[in-house]
Amino acid sequence: MNHFFTKMRSWMNHIQKQEKTEKTEQKNGLIERVSVLLGGNSMSIAKQKQQRGVRLQPLDVIDGFEVRPGFYNRDGAAATPSGVSFTIHSMGASSCTLLLFRPQEKEPYARLKFPEAYHIGNTYSMLVFGLKIEEFEYAFQMDGPYDKKEGLLFDSSHILLDPYAKAVTGQREWGVNPDNFVYHGRIVENNFDWGKIRQLETPTEDLIIYEMHVRGFTKDDSSGVSAKGTYEGLREKIPYLKDLGINAVELMPIFEFDEMENARIVDGEQLYNYWGYNTVCFFAPNTGYSSVVEHNHEGDELKQLIYDLKKNGIEVILDVVFNHTAEGNEDGPCFSFKGIDNNVYYILTPDGHYYNFSGCGNVMNCNHPVTRRFIIDCLRFWVTEYRVDGFRFDLASILTRDQNGEPMAEPPIVHEIACDSILGKVKLIAEAWDAAGLYQVGNFPAFRRWSEWNGRYRDDMRRFLKGDGDMAQTAITRITGSKDLYDPSKRGRDASVNFLNCHDGFTLYDMYAYNVKHNEKNGWDNTDGDNNGNSWNCGVEGETDDPQIEQLRRRMVKNAFATLMLSRGPAMFYAGDEFCNTQFGNNNAYCQDNLISWLDWNRLDTYREIHDFFRYMIAFRKKYDVIRKPTKGVSCGFPEISIHNGYPFNGGTDQSTRLIGVMYAGRDEADTRDDIVFYGMNAFWEPLDMQLPNLPEGMKWKVCVNTYVTYEDGKDPEPLTDFRYGSILKVMPRSVVVLTAERDS
Repeated sequence: MNHFFTKMRSWMNHIQKQEKTEKTEQKNGLIERVSVLLGGNSMSIAKQKQQRGVRLQPLDVIDGFEVRPGFYNRDGAAATPSGVSFTIHSMGASSCTLLLFRPQEKEPYARLKFPEAYHIGNTYSMLVFGLKIEEFEYAFQMDGPYDKKEGLLFDSSHILLDPYAKAVTGQREWGVNPDNFVYHGRIVENNFDWGKIRQLETPTEDLIIYEMHVRGFTKDDSSGVSAKGTYEGLREKIPYLKDLGINAVELMPIFEFDEMENARIVDGEQLYNYWGYNTVCFFAPNTGYSSVVEHNHEGDELKQLIYDLKKNGIEVILDVVFNHTAEGNEDGPCFSFKGIDNNVYYILTPDGHYYNFSGCGNVMNCNHPVTRRFIIDCLRFWVTEYRVDGFRFDLASILTRDQNGEPMAEPPIVHEIACDSILGKVKLIAEAWDAAGLYQVGNFPAFRRWSEWNGRYRDDMRRFLKGDGDMAQTAITRITGSKDLYDPSKRGRDASVNFLNCHDGFTLYDMYAYNVKHNEKNGWDNTDGDNNGNSWNCGVEGETDDPQIEQLRRRMVKNAFATLMLSRGPAMFYAGDEFCNTQFGNNNAYCQDNLISWLDWNRLDTYREIHDFFRYMIAFRKKYDVIRKPTKGVSCGFPEISIHNGYPFNGGTDQSTRLIGVMYAGRDEADTRDDIVFYGMNAFWEPLDMQLPNLPEGMKWKVCVNTYVTYEDGKDPEPLTDFRYGSILKVMPRSVVVLTAERDS
């Protein structure tokens, strides 16, 4: 027995020395981790080690390739020094075959069926020796029961894309869809050096979010960039974004999608699925947005963009679409989830059809344990591999539905995302509704982590700003944080993401240039898009040469943005609104890959006043903490927020009230001064008097903003403002004034 333990200690010492050697070799990329089976006596283990050596060795030969069981805990395809491990899961499949393709070829050069011994639980995993990542593409085929009524669609003829693929082939060239195209996966070499870059962790209430479409932002020649319509083109515009003052960009979908889905020609114009809300692969970046070919390095250009944005203090939020996929309904293709586990990944009716709460053909079964794991894995991947700072979840109410489509009070996936350790500090923003009428604004299950696109802010404020009656009290509630929807004691100060415009609907300029939508070029006889945009054309539908109407439109745009910047809660606006970009009245430009959706940077010169005003208001919001959040009380005793509708501390409103005043008071962040900021809005079509509260001795009101006068950087608006006795303002028709309390020098 002592002899046995002596030999065991000797063997363990040998193993420890070997492990040290292996760790050194691993750092140099020479060999993979050694896996030693413990069991039996020391002599059998030593003999086994002598026979096999320190490297993993093949156990079988399939179709001429040496193979062995792969790494079951590494999903998708993972390169090793010896070869590539392929791992995929299916609860219902009876067999799985790996297909290997030469680059850009349609027929596989190898079909490797997973031996039954390589199948553990619901997981197939196989290490194929000798593969070089640049020399192949891959896909799978699965066999199993086929019964549409049960939601089982296994068919060994279907070529299936790995859901965990880090790159998808065939999508590199925008607008091209080869005949008989089939998705393949590609291995990505992940060697981007992030250095010491980290998440910025900007407090959510301080966010000024700039929503944009990567392609449309710089695709037009007027953008002036060298790599138009790409990640690199956006990177070239970082100095512009930094100068504007925003501190977060929200990128519309950048996961791999097929812009050729439902592509068609209308009136001679090629239309695409331009926005990208039809995900093909959740782990792969859209290669159509890269300016160079990145085979086996897909994502490097996107990573460089994110790196440089963060270096310039700008967070990156991704618009993610976990509510449906590009496989569509019964008439859609079967290229991934349908052929892997259709009745697991999708919510199906009792007879096997697809529920369509997304309006796009299918609905992901987000609260099934398998789908939950997939979603968490995906979010973790984008945080760790791409260092993104947050996510906006498209049609997030679908995440709250169970496998029967019924809303849940505490949906597991929403809870898991909120509590996940890797996701612990990223922003989580819900679009708290879906296409089937589940509207949860103010009621989305938050677990003290989730914020929401405040659709009520958008709709209510649009109505007040254009002069609708009986909206004053609602407008005050929205401006001061929507506490009727978001109880601060339960939801904190950052639950309401305030916005007036986004990709879905009118641009800010079009909101004051069109009474109705003009979506005729979409090809649906103007039946698509929202019919209730709460817009006002200021007297003429569309473009006009009338200088008075043009002046009014500019004023309305400034009113809207000043109000957004003076509202409690993180703020978001749509790219191009800062220079009055137009979509010519199209409020559903999802298919328009042309000047309707592309930003026309020539308008930056035409509307320089508006751009400069946006930049000023962003800086103003950043300067005064009291606008964004509660602070220490001021020494003069003013409340944190007070209402002054026409005269001091008048909070009363009625159907005719169109003049409102909101005053914020508190201490600055350094606790060195009292900050008092007054916002006044006259939504009426005639001038109205606003009497301001009396300030403490030694202080006076200073006019900082008056949208009725033309804005110029550095120009004081007070001399152009009818301001009497230091306390009474004549607020001109349809205009906003902003004042601060200053020391009387």
